[in-house]
Amino acid sequence: MQFEVWAPQAGRVTLRCDGDTRAMERDPQREGWWRAEAEARDGSRYGFALDDGPVLPDPRSRRQPDGPDGLSAVVDHDRFAWRAEWSGRELPGAVLYELHVGTFTREGTFDAAAERLGHLAELGVSHVELMPVCPFPGVHGWGYEGVSLWAVHEPYGGPDGLKRFVDRAHALGLGVVLDVVHNHLGPSGNHLPRFGPYFTDTHHTPWGAAVNLDAPGSDEVRAYLVDSALAWLRDYRVDGLRLDAVHALVDTRARHFLEELSGAVDDLSADTGRPLFLIAESDLNDPRVVTAREDGGFGVHAQWNDDFHHAVHAALTGESQGYYADFARAPFAALAKTLTGGFFHDGTYSSFRGRHHGRPLDRDRVAAHRLLGYTQTHDQVGNRAQGDRLAALVSPGLLACGAALTLTAPFTPMLFMGEEWAAGTPWQFFTDHTDPGLAAAVRDGRRREFAAHGWAEEDVPDPQDPATRDRSCLDWSEPEREPHARVLAWYRLLVSVRHAQPDLTDPDLGDTKVAYDEEARWIAFRRGDVRVAVNLAGRPAAIPLGVPGARVLAAWEPVEVPGADGVLHLPGESAVVLLQE
Repeated sequence: MQFEVWAPQAGRVTLRCDGDTRAMERDPQREGWWRAEAEARDGSRYGFALDDGPVLPDPRSRRQPDGPDGLSAVVDHDRFAWRAEWSGRELPGAVLYELHVGTFTREGTFDAAAERLGHLAELGVSHVELMPVCPFPGVHGWGYEGVSLWAVHEPYGGPDGLKRFVDRAHALGLGVVLDVVHNHLGPSGNHLPRFGPYFTDTHHTPWGAAVNLDAPGSDEVRAYLVDSALAWLRDYRVDGLRLDAVHALVDTRARHFLEELSGAVDDLSADTGRPLFLIAESDLNDPRVVTAREDGGFGVHAQWNDDFHHAVHAALTGESQGYYADFARAPFAALAKTLTGGFFHDGTYSSFRGRHHGRPLDRDRVAAHRLLGYTQTHDQVGNRAQGDRLAALVSPGLLACGAALTLTAPFTPMLFMGEEWAAGTPWQFFTDHTDPGLAAAVRDGRRREFAAHGWAEEDVPDPQDPATRDRSCLDWSEPEREPHARVLAWYRLLVSVRHAQPDLTDPDLGDTKVAYDEEARWIAFRRGDVRVAVNLAGRPAAIPLGVPGARVLAAWEPVEVPGADGVLHLPGESAVVLLQE
């Protein structure tokens, strides 16, 4: 078997494989690369020593059986016996479901999560979006401090565990999206800087030096990230990737990294005959991210739309702190703007940022499904001081209103695990750092952060306390009890309505027509022949839909269809979806 590694600054590189040591030779065809032949098989342990230093794991390791600091292991992907016939599932028309493997079940493994996939198939979602699964120190964590970008966290089940999960999902008709982190690596177990200029001080991010996308040596770093992305799509048969915080991918080159990556993914999709896609988390409100490459954009297939979340959250809860401030001034107007234009901040002043932000979407060139809409995500729940879900903040009726807005809006809907039954468990920030100093720094830093916003230190959960993770695990007995069962039935109904009504997946963002009353706290919108009305007030509302005699497709509370005057009388804290016939 041939081993190879990029180590341009090393004068000597040694391969250690299954106890055997041999010197590596420079590759005359590729600058900075080293290679060596050695006997190896699936499971063989190996690593590289640079200039007689310690043996380090392979930067392109496919498996880290003993964690980020241990030796790498060879993975023969051909040994896995795939069972499900799968031709893929496209993003247009999708309903996504964000899932954290470590807390979706108490066991916290791929196999345990796979046992619950029938629930998602019955719910009607089309894709499961897994939070990051690359190795990180310890057992439990969110996954955003992972290292070894080609490997799978061993406590979750390692490479074969992920393949079994994907295979089971595909057998149930569910696509799988994987969250990958290219903008930084974890502070513990990150050995990349010893091998080469994977990071640069030319730019800085909230996590320190930026990943090197445009400084000397960046050709190989970009290839490292692109090849890693393609490996997930090819070797694990994943259907799409969610790209974490692309606004932190600082790149001044003429061809942006995202454009390069999207082109490579589109090429792989053509080669495999499967639809493959990228979803960016972007704070830029820059239409170029989701604009096609031939139209001058980066060609990413979709992005999270926090503006929609902020508008809905402000309308439901009345919260106005931080980035909610601009939305809370007139939340129904903010919601109407996002429903018809995609972004709220499209060049407007952002008080949270202290500057103008964003630019308008070209609705003729950007299809509505390229924006993801949601009322909850791991970020928006877990980055609250106590990880309280929306169910802890508002009534079941208001939850139902939020669900109706998300699942009938023009955007691709996404749910956060447990949302569909108003889970009573929080989802808190937790870590399992094995370095005592790093553990203390994370704990103290989080407490200081929330103390600045008025929280008492003792009220901020200790991320390192195992109980914090345990509290965040879903309680699978809840869906059988009220009020959870009623909320779950509502979500199932709305998802089925979305799939059944073509108007709800119309790609034309400009076709949505909205009316609202800020003071009366109701909003209504039309998408083709479908009418959606939501009343967030605690009292009934008279909503002039102008549509006499429509058919009720879904209603949280019993409601009469509009009479000859076209006025809908909607109970308080309630939502209805109507079809004009």
